[in-house]
Amino acid sequence: MAIEAALVKPVVDALMALFRRGENMHLKHDAEAALREAIRELLLANPDENKAQAKIAIAKAAGILSEDVVLAEEMLNKTRAAKAKTAGKASTGRKRKPATAAGETKPAKPAKKTQAATKKTPSRRG
Repeated sequence: MAIEAALVKPVVDALMALFRRGENMHLKHDAEAALREAIRELLLANPDENKAQAKIAIAKAAGILSEDVVLAEEMLNKTRAAKAKTAGKASTGRKRKPATAAGETKPAKPAKKTQAATKKTPSRRG
C-alpha cells in the first residue's frame, strides 16, 4: 500500500496544477473580455466611468499588463479630465450667465419697432 500512496500524491499534484492553470487561463480570458468592454464603454458618448474603472481593475488583478490596459487607463483619465473641464458649461459650449440676486431686477428693454409700424403709408391723391 505504501507504494500506491506514493504514486497517488504526484498524480493528484499534477492534476491540481493543470486545474489551476486552466482556471488562470479562464480568468485571463474573462479579464481580457472585461478590458475590451471597458474600452468600448469609454468610446461611447456618455461612458459609465465607474464600470470602466472596475473592468480595468479586473484586468490588472488577473495579471494582464498589456498596452490595452495602459490605453484604457489613459482613455479613462482623459474622459474624466474632459468632464471636469466642461463642468458648468451649457451644451452649446457657452458659459452660463450668473444668476441675479433675489432683490435685484433687470432694467426693461425698450420694445423693438416692427417694419410695419415704421413704414410710411403712401398718400392717396386723387
